[in-house]
Amino acid sequence: MGKKLLLIFSSFVLLLLATGFWLKSLIPPPQDHHALAQTVPADLDYLRQRPEENRGKILAVVTSTATLGDSGKSTGYELTELARPYYVFVANGFEVDIASPRGGLPSVVIDNDDMGPFDYAFLNDPQAQGKLHNSIPIEQVADENYRAVFFVGGKGAMFDFPDNPAIQRLVRELYRDGKVIGAVCHGPAALVNVVLDNGRPLVAERRVSGFTNEEELFLIPDARKIFPFLLEDKLRNRNAVFEPGPAYLRQVSIDGGLLTGQNPWSVWPLAEAMVRTLGYNPAPRQITAAENTVEILLAYETQGLDSAGERLSSLAQRDGREIDRRLMAMHGIVAVIRGEIGRSLDLVRLLAQAKKYEAR
Repeated sequence: MGKKLLLIFSSFVLLLLATGFWLKSLIPPPQDHHALAQTVPADLDYLRQRPEENRGKILAVVTSTATLGDSGKSTGYELTELARPYYVFVANGFEVDIASPRGGLPSVVIDNDDMGPFDYAFLNDPQAQGKLHNSIPIEQVADENYRAVFFVGGKGAMFDFPDNPAIQRLVRELYRDGKVIGAVCHGPAALVNVVLDNGRPLVAERRVSGFTNEEELFLIPDARKIFPFLLEDKLRNRNAVFEPGPAYLRQVSIDGGLLTGQNPWSVWPLAEAMVRTLGYNPAPRQITAAENTVEILLAYETQGLDSAGERLSSLAQRDGREIDRRLMAMHGIVAVIRGEIGRSLDLVRLLAQAKKYEAR
């Protein structure tokens, strides 16, 4: 009897090990960040499309907050949420200035796993870095110089955007002049306390997106203690029509000249939507592997596994587009942490399907 139990146990352990090795094989190694770190703006074909005409200026505003409340944890603006829209605006003929509440060099958050060519090019761009190191103090910004403002995300924005009178004045004046106002992730914190000339909150009865309670509390369970408020709660409290998308996937809300995005995965479409709102067709851009993966995951969330599989097949086989299997695996891990076993198994199936297409 003992030998039989030992055999069963050994077989079970071997099965677990084999399953683990198989699952690990579905996740590719990380990108060669050493090679990517050498990227400069001249390497980006996208920027060569820049029109000769100067279409005016867009102001990007980043947080000056360096510490996450009383937690002692460092924070700042999110690099990817500045670098990517910066180059979208530049490629479409706009000049971009950078401002912050305090001016000077702001604190930054860099997540190596999310870094791509555009992000490294921004770090190696002398002109962009010069603007960043000497960011304009927000109280010195003249609204008449800009066609649009873009509030960059980063958890620090929750602390120094909402009650800043210069930010409120800028947004109010741009709105009054019919200009474009954009914000992503935690960036919409800049909008929550803006009151228009008629005494109504800017966001009242307006369709908006921003980092959701679900996303915030999953990453920081004690977020209600750390932050002065949760962004979704505050926007709803201001009577905004809050439009949450699936967690950590693309969601952009457009309400006239007010454009907002939910999270970092919303940056590309949000910046290009701002270009359209300003009256131009965005320059063609090669869609990233992460964006393709987000599209597949959105198909899964809204239409189910079969639809996601069909979308994956279409992207990988017919369109020849790359899939970011590491990002898909991350969503599978999140599902496991949440106890969503069925969802995690579905994502493993999609991972296996993606690997099969890449091997062809």
